[in-house]
Amino acid sequence: MDKKKLIWVVISILIAGFSIWAVIAQSASFSATDFKAFIVEADERYVAGAAICTLGFIFFEGMAVRRIAGAIGYKRGITNGTVYGAADVYFSAITPSATGGQPASAYFMVLDGIPGTATTVILLVNLIMYTLALLFLGGICCIFRFDIVMRMAVLSKVLIIVGSVILVGLAISFYMLLRRADVFYKICNGALHGLEKLHLLRRGEKIRSKLNATMAEYQECSRIITGKKAMLVEAFFWNTLQRLSQFFVAFFVFMAGGQGLKKSVEVLITQCFVSVGSNCVPIPGAMGVADYIMLDGYENIVGEELGTYMEILARGMSFYACIVISAIIVVVALCVKKLRRK
Repeated sequence: MDKKKLIWVVISILIAGFSIWAVIAQSASFSATDFKAFIVEADERYVAGAAICTLGFIFFEGMAVRRIAGAIGYKRGITNGTVYGAADVYFSAITPSATGGQPASAYFMVLDGIPGTATTVILLVNLIMYTLALLFLGGICCIFRFDIVMRMAVLSKVLIIVGSVILVGLAISFYMLLRRADVFYKICNGALHGLEKLHLLRRGEKIRSKLNATMAEYQECSRIITGKKAMLVEAFFWNTLQRLSQFFVAFFVFMAGGQGLKKSVEVLITQCFVSVGSNCVPIPGAMGVADYIMLDGYENIVGEELGTYMEILARGMSFYACIVISAIIVVVALCVKKLRRK
């Protein structure tokens, strides 16, 4: 692990520690003894359901990527897909605005023999579908239960609104990059010209020549993928399942805590709004921001003390446990690949 990644790991751990402390500190009635009793008394069947959903977030990410790859001739197994998903989940969680996730997935995809240009297009398609899945689910929640947002604090409302705008902008931008490769080329070529004028780049023509060759491959991959509508629908399906698996962690946590179906469904919808709102801040894993919106929403449903317990457990399983599992998968995959090269 290079120094830059190590620094972000340390920063992420510090932010995580501060976020957990802030959640506990804001609740005057929080009791470590009562929280332990809450966990011990939780229904094990529903806790198991939450654990399965935690794993599902990684698995469905991998399924979407491998199915897109297979559509353009690069069929890879479920194990490979799981590694791609774990790499994305882990590095997205420890880098600002999730910028490290896709490069990490791309690294493993290239090791598995998928060309770099094809990898770029595959991950771009998956990112579009990931974004559209959240917009789709968020739209449904807004139509049927926007009252949940209206009960939240002003800051939570602002975060959700800004997050929605950013999601729409990202979806349009990603779509343009996929369908309008000429726009992508102009952006890259403009960046090269700018660096040349600032005398920060030499041999610009050589790089531009490589860019032209790469863009030809990019356009071909893009043409093949966008022509496969069934695959795009399937990719959207897997990404929707991935989003839902994360939301259902909170649902099962509330069911485990004996809150019943009605409140658990409200929490499921709240979790969707949390995902929308946490998109607007470039903090690793949206730590702090996601916790704030979750706590705000949970307290409106079950009160301060129980809402704090639920938030810690739900966030712990859907995010922190997911990161640890993803990290283990990535480390094991790296060790296996290293051994195979010997």
